[in-house]
Amino acid sequence: MKARELLERHRDLWSGATRHPFLEGVRRGTLPRKAFERWLVQDYLFVLEGLKFQANLLARAPRRDQRLLIGGLSDLEEELGWFEEQAGRRGLDLHARPHPINAAYCGFLARLKSEAYAAGITALWALERAYLEAWRGAAPGAPEYREFVEHWSMPEFEEYVLRLEEAVDAALGEAPEEERARAGRVFPEVARLERDFWEMALEGGEE
Repeated sequence: MKARELLERHRDLWSGATRHPFLEGVRRGTLPRKAFERWLVQDYLFVLEGLKFQANLLARAPRRDQRLLIGGLSDLEEELGWFEEQAGRRGLDLHARPHPINAAYCGFLARLKSEAYAAGITALWALERAYLEAWRGAAPGAPEYREFVEHWSMPEFEEYVLRLEEAVDAALGEAPEEERARAGRVFPEVARLERDFWEMALEGGEE
């Protein structure tokens, strides 16, 4: 099984994760500012947890993937600083409670810390690829959101995602059947959670 096979197998779910009215609103400029800021705060909280998840993954990674994951961790730490700068400009409180959908996503990542490396690296690749595709689909973005679209669709990010895909293929290629099957189940779960995250921002509700 290869990473690209997972994309083909779950094409409809993947479309829901990467093409969404939230993103169309970013592209056209029709997304309410409040919805975007709600998403921004929740994504910051998610990245905080993602840093812990990726650090755990690094501790279990084969030697060939260590440099890649170390680079990803460094980029995530810089990303948190960028979020904090953006929140400061907008007067946003980054100490908000995680929305239940965000908490569910973070809980999913936390559970993967005790599972095989193949499942964890597949989840990381899937969520990063979803992010890249989603923001590229929103390009060039309306003027008020263009900075964000450009930030999350840089060529350097694409290169990182491609290298993660190579890591997934290598991990799946050497994993026993049971671990490959688990990685195959992780992928659609990430797609559902990504879709729900966009929905959360549009619907509002508890934070």
